[in-house]
Amino acid sequence: MKKYNFNAGPSILPREVIENTAKQILDFNGSGLSLMEISHRAADFQPVVDEAVALIKELLDIPEGYSVIFLGGGASLQFMQIPANFLIKKAGYVNTGTWAKKAMKEAKHFGEVVEVASSSSDNYTHLPHNYTIPTDLDYLHICSNNTIFGTELRKDLDSPVPLIADMSSDIMSRPVDVSKYDAIYAGAQKNMSMAGVTVVIIKNDKLGLAPRELPTMLDYRTHVDKGSMFNTPPVVPIYTLLETMRWVKAQGGVEAMDKNAHERSEALYKEIDRNKLFRGTVEESDRSLMNICFVMNDEYKELEKPFLDFATERGMVGVKGHRSVGGFRASCYNAQTMEGVNALIKAMKDFEAQH
Repeated sequence: MKKYNFNAGPSILPREVIENTAKQILDFNGSGLSLMEISHRAADFQPVVDEAVALIKELLDIPEGYSVIFLGGGASLQFMQIPANFLIKKAGYVNTGTWAKKAMKEAKHFGEVVEVASSSSDNYTHLPHNYTIPTDLDYLHICSNNTIFGTELRKDLDSPVPLIADMSSDIMSRPVDVSKYDAIYAGAQKNMSMAGVTVVIIKNDKLGLAPRELPTMLDYRTHVDKGSMFNTPPVVPIYTLLETMRWVKAQGGVEAMDKNAHERSEALYKEIDRNKLFRGTVEESDRSLMNICFVMNDEYKELEKPFLDFATERGMVGVKGHRSVGGFRASCYNAQTMEGVNALIKAMKDFEAQH
């Protein structure tokens, strides 16, 4: 039976990316050594890093004056590393859910933190709107997509203060005006690679301004100066990232990813809104194109587990909602296909017909 991967992360990768990475794991560039066992300082691995950086810069049209670095620790480490490097006196955070709250918690170790806006009172069923950004902030931090609650800010804010974004779940899914940001970071295991590497895009002239002595590994300048090679980087995830960036470019770049994201999500949301058994959990204007969350209508609540079993029998993987919110979640990252979305839609229709 064919499987359709809707996992929120680690998540679906293009088949050719998996196959090409597997070939290099067996024999990297004809060296007779596995990609898993080569030195990161080997002459034939440096071009992997260089091409991966160049493709990210090309695909996102990153202007001069920015560096792209590859780190470990996931976005969770960046929750701390960002304020360590950027927070001087006071930072502002937009609270749109679980990950934004975690980022805010870590920032409080380094200075004053202001919650500029929040949708927590409505259980994050929408994004905050019509809020004023204080002009005395060192930066404003946003999380552009919420994987758990299914909201997404699919545009670049106009901010009077430096803007920093956690784009773990939606980077490479749309064009981004990088010039509006001092830093963008993303755990790569959604739209860019397998788990194990974090991508940080950082404005060079904003480094080294924080009034604290940083441990060597936490100072972004360490990794910018050494081209992500200060310590042993995650070699295989970086190679997988390279293959994924090649795939994105071959598909037509982020413009094509944006078009595909709209087509997938519109089809699935249309069925959620039509089907008498289900309802969406997010206000329509703020619905995520990446993480489509829905639940059973109240009168059919007892059918939640039967539908999950039914969908699983049809080959759906990872459609159970996050444990903190329940229901269902279909993550539709760049590598998701319309075939997969249509298979889920058919399962929803068939289940409705039975009940």
